[in-house]
Amino acid sequence: MTRPGLPKLIATDLDGTLVRSDDTVSAYTHQVLDRVRAAGIPVVGATGRGPRLAELTRNDIRAADFLVMAGGSRVVDQSDPSGPVVLRDERLPAEVLAAVLADLEAAVGPLTVMVEASDEQGAPLWGDYHPSWPYRDAFEARTRAECLSCDVIKGFVRTPDHDIDELLSVAREIVPPEVATLTQAGLGFVEIGPPGVDKSTGLTVVAQRLGVDPAEVLVFGDMPNDLPMFEWAGWARVAVSNAHPAVRALADEVTLRNDDDGVAVYLDRLLSR
Repeated sequence: MTRPGLPKLIATDLDGTLVRSDDTVSAYTHQVLDRVRAAGIPVVGATGRGPRLAELTRNDIRAADFLVMAGGSRVVDQSDPSGPVVLRDERLPAEVLAAVLADLEAAVGPLTVMVEASDEQGAPLWGDYHPSWPYRDAFEARTRAECLSCDVIKGFVRTPDHDIDELLSVAREIVPPEVATLTQAGLGFVEIGPPGVDKSTGLTVVAQRLGVDPAEVLVFGDMPNDLPMFEWAGWARVAVSNAHPAVRALADEVTLRNDDDGVAVYLDRLLSR
């Protein structure tokens, strides 16, 4: 339940939550986030985007003091005057991903596989291109062996025979959480990350650095990869109205959809009350 007063930390997902369907963030949203920071509340952008999209991410949430990226595996302190400081950098070993893929394919059949391996700005994903992937200009066809030639930030898999939520459910029955973290972010692929890595553990790094208790944190989200931070945060968990049913079910409140600046509207009212 929402607590009285103001939270001590605010974290928001980006795509589908803060960012609108046309890939823009409104001037109104930027202004409200600036008001949040002016009120002394640190802002965190908590996203599935990998570090290769750091420049885009900083532009979409300019007020962010911290970034929790790649679903929690990369945490960056942007408040240091000397420049961004990386507080966490986790990767999934190639041999672990290879074993996970083998186990999954034995259960569900051939997979379309992509990996995010590089953190260089604008680096492409590697692997099997699928027409449903919306970012074709940031993709490079590579063999499975090439995809498994190095440790990765995360892997992406899909199969034509399973709905995404069904595939995620099946995959979680096969892959123990101590081996890899599995989730989905609304892109039609199950995402495979390092064990013990999700948005909640990424936010824990931030909260500990600031001396903030999870009970004092307000979070916004829309997809299953936001559920760990919804379970972790205690001040309030707010879903946008376009959110996945599982996120709406766990939310304390539902705000307007992302295309109607739901996060900013909620925060504007919060600061004004």
